[in-house]
Amino acid sequence: MTSRPIAHPASRLLPALVLAGIALSAFNLRTAVTSLTPLLDVLGTVFGFGSTTAGLLGMLPTAAFAVFGVITPALIRRIGLERTALLAMSLAGGGLVLRSLADSVGVLGLGAAIALAGMGIGNVVLPPLVKRWFPTRVGAISTLYITVLQLGTMLPALLAVPLADATSWRFALGIWSLTAFVAAVPWLWLLLRHREALAPPAPIVDPHAVAASAGRAWRSPIAWGMALMFGMTSLITYAMFTWLPLLLTEAGASPAFGGTMVALFSTLGLLGALGMPSIAVRMRNPFVIVLLCACCHLTAFAGLLFAPMAAPVLWVILLGLGPSTFPLALTLINLRTRTPVGSAALSGFMQGTGYALSCAGPLLFGVLHDATGGWRWPFAMLVVAVAVLVVGGWLACKPRWLEDSW
Repeated sequence: MTSRPIAHPASRLLPALVLAGIALSAFNLRTAVTSLTPLLDVLGTVFGFGSTTAGLLGMLPTAAFAVFGVITPALIRRIGLERTALLAMSLAGGGLVLRSLADSVGVLGLGAAIALAGMGIGNVVLPPLVKRWFPTRVGAISTLYITVLQLGTMLPALLAVPLADATSWRFALGIWSLTAFVAAVPWLWLLLRHREALAPPAPIVDPHAVAASAGRAWRSPIAWGMALMFGMTSLITYAMFTWLPLLLTEAGASPAFGGTMVALFSTLGLLGALGMPSIAVRMRNPFVIVLLCACCHLTAFAGLLFAPMAAPVLWVILLGLGPSTFPLALTLINLRTRTPVGSAALSGFMQGTGYALSCAGPLLFGVLHDATGGWRWPFAMLVVAVAVLVVGGWLACKPRWLEDSW
């Protein structure tokens, strides 16, 4: 990998092929997660498992994303960006097929784990692909792939139950393997027909790349800031995805209304995906965005805690705007690195560490609720998470580069 411009006379279609691969891959980074959760009750009846197993299945995504966030930078250094992207989509598709054919909880979990491994690899490899192939269009391409990622998060959740009712739960789970295999096609075509375009140029002395390949991201305050901002955003988001319906129904809302509010919460992520990358690339220090997101979170928490049914739509809108630090963090991966290698190192560290931190969010929120019988202590935990998010954002948003901090 190198920061040099790619000079390959064979085809001007190569960037278009890569762009298609990035967009299609982005769509498949969450399909294994959001296609499963609406069907957990059905699967629990079919396979005879209860809330404990459902909870473990719910924790698999963040655990897999954390593990493969750590592993993927080394994988990229060994086989290259494009081969890693092909591997990611192949694992995603194969895991989704296996999950749809499951005849036991073990096979269901194994299929999910394989698919999530591919998606965890995909999480990390896309930002450095943008950095390598589109170094002058980071904002525009980041907007595209983060928006497509959000669509790939929403559609499986919306279609899971209707598809299962119209056909079967196996079809509802397995259909998304097709989109993963389609996403593998551009990478396979690139590797089979244009392999020479991927060969590195003559070796050069690049101290930044050498430092990055040594895996020193953990020493950088930028990397830790990004990990804290990303991790706390994910912790809050997953906690609210899990517990918002119960919170509203306990306040007097119907289950249908709670589901609608979760859909609204998810949909608002599109606003951040559409606007945040283009805003971030125009700002020398986007820390003010982090502060605005923190204010949205804190106002939403206060409303949901003290007057949940006074203006629930307003609280959920603010709650949905708060995680705009997610697309901000993904965009900053390329704004705070000089090279594709540095981008891969930062992407892996941020997502590996961040998702590891977020694993405990839904579980701890529920434990505090069960222990106290109320929502004050769970929301107090989220307030602490917002404070940590702000500290991480302050470290991440300073205009400096990862490679210079090693």
